[in-house]
Amino acid sequence: MQTTLETLGPLSRRLNVAVPLTHIEGEVDKRLARLAKTVKVPGFRPGHVPMKMVAAQYGPQMRSDVISDAVQQGFNDAVREQNLRVAGYPRIEPAPEKKDDSTLEFSAVFEVYPEIKIGDVSGATIERPQVEVTDADVDRTLEVLRKQRTTYTTVERAAQAGDRVHVDFTGTIDGVEFAGGQARDFPIVLGEGRMLPEFESAVSGASAGDTREFPLTFPADYHGREVAGKEARFTLTVHRVEAPEVPALDSEFAKTFGIASANVDDLRREVEANLRLELKRKVDAAIKGQALSALRQHATFAVPKALVESEAHVLRERTLANLREQPNVKPENLDLSLDVFRPQAEERVALGLIIAELVRSEGLQAKPEQIKALVTETAQTYEQPEAVVRWHYEKPERLRDFEAMVLEQNVVDWLLARAKVTDEPTTFETVMGPRPQA
Repeated sequence: MQTTLETLGPLSRRLNVAVPLTHIEGEVDKRLARLAKTVKVPGFRPGHVPMKMVAAQYGPQMRSDVISDAVQQGFNDAVREQNLRVAGYPRIEPAPEKKDDSTLEFSAVFEVYPEIKIGDVSGATIERPQVEVTDADVDRTLEVLRKQRTTYTTVERAAQAGDRVHVDFTGTIDGVEFAGGQARDFPIVLGEGRMLPEFESAVSGASAGDTREFPLTFPADYHGREVAGKEARFTLTVHRVEAPEVPALDSEFAKTFGIASANVDDLRREVEANLRLELKRKVDAAIKGQALSALRQHATFAVPKALVESEAHVLRERTLANLREQPNVKPENLDLSLDVFRPQAEERVALGLIIAELVRSEGLQAKPEQIKALVTETAQTYEQPEAVVRWHYEKPERLRDFEAMVLEQNVVDWLLARAKVTDEPTTFETVMGPRPQA
């Protein structure tokens, strides 16, 4: 086997391979001879079929299989000989110019992994949020939990803020009904903000049996592209008005959260513990995001296009799968070309390469005790933590995500030990972002 390697770009390579045809023909003969011992042909006993008949019937396919195997084996052998780290899959094509009729010649075009060099990170600045869970944060969360368990009772009065109103509605554009513009016994909670303002205005002050007509202009950025920016006209009929009843913060309420003592103070302590865990994860994520961004800024290298393309496909398929589970969303109406996902895919691939390089060069491999600690911490959010831990350790593949998280954290810790870290006082609400309103 003869090979030559060409450099087409920073990462792109072309490997030219020539395999002697005698090797191909010899392998075809061997396989046909093995096949002749077992092949069944009418009129002949197994093992007594003339070789000419075997070759005539199976030779073309056998030769195609041998050539395919020879190309793959030739490429693999050449990669090992040249000590190449191939990124993605090669594109196999016939040799541009066949030089020798006694050889099978082909070219493989592919990319190699880049050489990654990380610069001096001592100048990187990381802001570490300093925040505690306060009594007010616990109170606010309990109010949200109460609101989430609101029940509704039918009332004989006009609808007001906070009420749940069941309505029928029909919408038309230029006198024609449109998809998604009709509903029956549809619940609207006044003041929730989930419906367009024109809907809430039409429902507010209405009583059971009332019918109202009103115009509505869909926002230009409305998720339904077929109606975005258009003016519609709706007819709405109220079926019933329901007033909210928010449960009291008492022992019965505590029981609904599995508090065995039915003590509100015990519920508060559990809520506070959960908020602390959630806050820790948010703070860790904020620090990790800054650290990985700093690493990306201090590492300059070309990112293999093949890996970016593969990751973009993964991101697109994951997004499509999520959208298919959403009501009233048609993925085909959205711009979900690969171009949308390539920038994110490139960043993900780049960070993955940086992490892998630091793990290798700095000895940041995940230790068993680190993985066990992370599994145990995650299991605390379940009713039977010990059972959850046992389940994860039943099969090694169930620990892979935890190992990846530990590797990432080891890299973050490596950077934090070298960068400038400043503590920034902040609040729970600032770190956690927008949360459900009480």
